[in-house]
Amino acid sequence: MSNQVSQTELDQLIADEFGANASYVSDLLRQFEQNPASVDHEWREYFDGLISNGHALTDAALAAPAQDGASRGEGATSEVAAPVSVRDLSQHVLMRGAALRIAENMESSLGIPTATSQREIPLKLLDENRRLINEHLKSSGRKASFTHLIAYAILRALERFPQLNDSYDEVGGTSYRVRHEHVNLGIAVDVTRKDGTHTLLVPSIKAAETLTFDQLLDAYDDIVRRAREGKLQVPDFEGTTISLTNPGTLGTTGSTPRLMAGQGAIVATGAIEYPAEYHAMAPEALSRLGISKTMIITSTYDHRIIQGAESGAFLGLIDEMLRGGHDFYDKVFASLQIPYRPYSWAIDVNPAILGEERRRDEVRKQARVLELINAFRVRGHLVADVDPLGWKTVQYHKELDIGTYGLTIWDLDRQFITGGLGGKESATLREIVELLRRFYCGKVSVEYRHIQGPEEKEWIRSRVEAAPAPVSPAIRKQILWKLISAELFERFLGTKYLGQKRFSIEGNETVIALLDQLIERAASSGVEDITIGMAHRGRLNVIANVIGKFCERIFTSFEGSIHPDFPHDQGDVKYHQGASGIRETASGRQVSLTVAPNPSHLEFVNPVIEGMVRAKQEASPEPENLLAVLLHGDAAFAGEGVVAETLNLSQLPGYTTLGTIHIIVNNQLGFTTPPEEGRSSTYSTDIAKMIQAPIFHVNSDDPDAAYNVLEIALDYRREFQKDVVIDLIGFRRHGHNEADEPTYTQPVMYHKIRAHPGVRELYAQKLAREGIVTEREAAELMDERNRRYENALLGAKEIVSRQVSDPQQQPDAAKPESVEMVETGVDQQTLGMIAQTVTTVPREFNLNPKVVGLLARRAKMVEGSVPVDWGMAEALAFGSLLLEGTNVRIAGQDTVRGTFSHRHAAFADTLTGGEWAPLTTLGSDRARFQIYDSPLSEAGVLGFEYGYSVTAPESLVIWEAQFGDFINAAQVIVDQFI
Repeated sequence: MSNQVSQTELDQLIADEFGANASYVSDLLRQFEQNPASVDHEWREYFDGLISNGHALTDAALAAPAQDGASRGEGATSEVAAPVSVRDLSQHVLMRGAALRIAENMESSLGIPTATSQREIPLKLLDENRRLINEHLKSSGRKASFTHLIAYAILRALERFPQLNDSYDEVGGTSYRVRHEHVNLGIAVDVTRKDGTHTLLVPSIKAAETLTFDQLLDAYDDIVRRAREGKLQVPDFEGTTISLTNPGTLGTTGSTPRLMAGQGAIVATGAIEYPAEYHAMAPEALSRLGISKTMIITSTYDHRIIQGAESGAFLGLIDEMLRGGHDFYDKVFASLQIPYRPYSWAIDVNPAILGEERRRDEVRKQARVLELINAFRVRGHLVADVDPLGWKTVQYHKELDIGTYGLTIWDLDRQFITGGLGGKESATLREIVELLRRFYCGKVSVEYRHIQGPEEKEWIRSRVEAAPAPVSPAIRKQILWKLISAELFERFLGTKYLGQKRFSIEGNETVIALLDQLIERAASSGVEDITIGMAHRGRLNVIANVIGKFCERIFTSFEGSIHPDFPHDQGDVKYHQGASGIRETASGRQVSLTVAPNPSHLEFVNPVIEGMVRAKQEASPEPENLLAVLLHGDAAFAGEGVVAETLNLSQLPGYTTLGTIHIIVNNQLGFTTPPEEGRSSTYSTDIAKMIQAPIFHVNSDDPDAAYNVLEIALDYRREFQKDVVIDLIGFRRHGHNEADEPTYTQPVMYHKIRAHPGVRELYAQKLAREGIVTEREAAELMDERNRRYENALLGAKEIVSRQVSDPQQQPDAAKPESVEMVETGVDQQTLGMIAQTVTTVPREFNLNPKVVGLLARRAKMVEGSVPVDWGMAEALAFGSLLLEGTNVRIAGQDTVRGTFSHRHAAFADTLTGGEWAPLTTLGSDRARFQIYDSPLSEAGVLGFEYGYSVTAPESLVIWEAQFGDFINAAQVIVDQFI
C-alpha cells in the first residue's frame, strides 16, 4: 500500500492546529504545492514539516494491527445494510479538507460548556474622545477605531480579572486550569479572497498586556494589514488566550460567538447606533434630550473555569473604563502625548423643558461658552503641540476644560453663538472646541492678547482664526530642498571634518528653510535689503544655504587655510564670520543680503544690526523695504540683558527700524542648563511682551506651519511697523558643540533626540504621502546636494594645494589704510553765521528766561569777548559739518539738554511744549542733524550707534556715556566690535 499523505489528512492536521484559521492555511498549502517559492520561508518550513509529519502518521497507521474482522482475514459474514431512502443530492456540495474539519471542530466545540454575559453600554464618551484622538493623529496618517480602544479596555480589565485569560485542558482524564503568562489577544479580521468570498482570520497580538495604547495601536494595525495582504506567519496564529471579534461592522447588534479549545473567553462587540426606539428622532432632538449611541458587548466564556459573576464584573469594568473610569482615557492620551485632557463622563445638565427656567439656563451656558472661547485665545498656547520631542508632559489647564464652565459632552452637539470664531456666527460646541484647538493648540500657538491696541488684536485674530491657504507644491519642494541642503551640509562637515567645531543647526533645520522663504516672501512684497544678525549656532549653514554660494570658502577654512577671496576670514574663527551677497528670488527680484559678523557674545549683535538697518533706511526713499532679521538662541534671549535693551529701542523715534522679525532657534536647552533653571518665565520669548509684540510658537517638525506663520509675521510687520517673534521649537542633536557629550546632563532628552528621525525625513515622507514628491525624487535631490558639496570641497582642496606649493598665494589680512591729515579749521564768517543761527530765537517761541541769558552769552563767544564753552564749541563744530554736507547723529542718556545742563541742543516752548532745535535748520537733504535722548541703556544704545556708523561711515555718529561707569558697562560692545 502507498503511504502517500492524502490532502484530506493534511487539511485535518491544519484544522486541528489552526481551528478557525484553517481555510486560510489550507489555501497557502495549495499555493505551496504549486510553487514553494510563492510563500514565505517560514511557511515553507512549516509545510515541509507538516508533510513529513503526515508521512509518519500514515506509516504508523499501516503498521498498526487491524481491528475489524475483514482486515484480520476472518471469514465473517457481512451484514446486510438496512435499506435507506434515496435523496436528491444534486444541490449538495461535498465538504472536504479544512472546511470539513472546521465543521467538525464546531461540532466538537458544542462539548465546551459555555455561557455568555451581555451588557449594553453608552458610547458617547468613547465617541467624543476617539474624535479628539484622531484629530491629534491626523498629521501622522494614523487612526484609532472603536475596537482599538475596546481592545485596550479589555487588556486593562484583565489586570483586575486575570482568570478570564486562563484556559481549560484535560490530560489523562484529569482537568486543569491553564494559567498563561501573557495575554495573546486574538483579533478577528474579515478577509476578502480573490474570488470575492470571505474568510475570518484570528491572528493574535503577543504579550499585548505589556503594550501602551500607542504601541497597541501600531501592533493592531500591523496584524490587520498583514492579514489582508496575506503576510501572516505561523506564530501569528499560535497561543491565542482571549479574542475580540466585531460583528458590529456588519450591523449585528449582538452575537454569541463559538469558543474554541485553548482559550477561556471571547469578547464580541455589536453595532454602534442609537436605541431602536429613537431611530426616527431628529439629531437636534437627540442632542437636546442627551441620547447616546449604545453598543452591546458580550463575553462568551468556558463555564468550567469562569463563572458568570466574573464575566459580568469583567464587562462592568470595561463599561466603567469606556465611561472614563480608572483614568482610562488619561492613560490613552498620555501614551499618545495628546497635550490636553480627555472629555469626562457627566450627567447632562439639560436646559429645563419648561419656560423661563430653560431660557435662563441657555443664557448662562451661552455666556460660559464665550468665556471658554476667550480662555483659548489667552491660554491655548499652554497646551499646544509645539514640542517635536514631546519629552515633557503638557500640564492640564483648568481654564481650557469645558467642565470648568458647566459644560459637558452632552452639550457638544448643541448650538451656541460664537462671536465670529472662525468666521462663524454660531456653531455646535463640538465645532467651537475643534476650531479653538485647531487655531490655538496645534503645531502653532500664538500669544497676542497682551497687546493693548484693539486694531492689532483684531488683525491677528482674523488671521489666526482662518484656515491658511494651502502651501503650493512649488514652495513645498523649495522647502524640502532647503531641509535636504541643511541636513546634508551638517552631515558632510561631520563626516569630512570629524571632531571639528561647527555649532550645527541639526535638530532645527527648519530655520534654514524658514529664512529662505522669508527672503522669497519678503521680496515679493517689495523688500530689497535684509540684514541678519545671529550667534554662532547654524551660522555656517545660513551662510552656505541662505546667503549665497559660500561652500568653497567654508570648506577652505576647514582645510586649515583662508580662501583668497576672503582674506578677512583669518581674523576670527569661522563660525563668527559674516557674509553678504545679492540673491535673485524665484520671482526674479533681487535682494541684498547681509549676515553681520558676531565675535562671540551671542545677543550683543542685536543692537548693532538695528543700527545698521536704521542707517540704511534713512538713506532710502522707501525705508519699509529694508528689513532687520535677528536669530536668537532661546537661553540667551531670556538671559542676556542686551535683548531687553534692544527690544526697548524698537518703537522709539530715534531707533525704530519699522519692525524686526525675531526668530528664536529654540533648542529647549542652554549649554547644559535646562529651561527651568535658566529663566523664571514660561517661555524664553516672554521678554518680548514688554513691547507688545505678537509671539508665535511653532513646532519645527512642521515646515508648512512655519511658512504660514512667516506670512502672518511679514504682513503684520508691514501693516503695523512693529516687531514680531517666531519661536521655532526644535532641539539640538549634538552637544553645545560637536565635541561635547550632552548625555552627561540630559540623558532622557537625548534618548528622545536619538530616536527622532529628523525634520527632513518626516517632511519628505509627508510630501510622498500627498503625491508632491516621490521617494525616488527625494533621494535624487539628496544625491544632487551631496554632489555639489563634493565639488565645492574639491575646489577648496585645490586652493589649499596651490597655496602649499606657492606661498605667494597665501592671502594677507587687509592692512589699515594710512590716515590722511586734513585741515579742519573754519573761517570766522562761517562761525558767525552758525552762532547767529543757534542763538537767535524764533518769533513767538516762548523760552525759559534762564536760557535766554545763556544764548546771549553764546552769541558773544564768537566775537571773542567771552570764552567759548564746551556746548558752544560743539554747536559750532556740528554746524560747520552740516554746512559741509556731513550728517551728524548724537545720542545718549539726557543728551539733548546735557547731563550738566551744558548742551541745550533743543529748547522747549514754555507754553506749548513745542521744540526748537536750531542746528536742524543748517541741515539739508544730504546732511541732517539728529540728536536723541536714548533710553537709560548701556550696551544696547552703544551697539545701535556702532551699527549705524558701520553702514553710514560718511556720517558723524556719537554715543555719549552719561558717566564713566556707563561706558565701562558697555565694554563688551567696545571690545567685540570696535
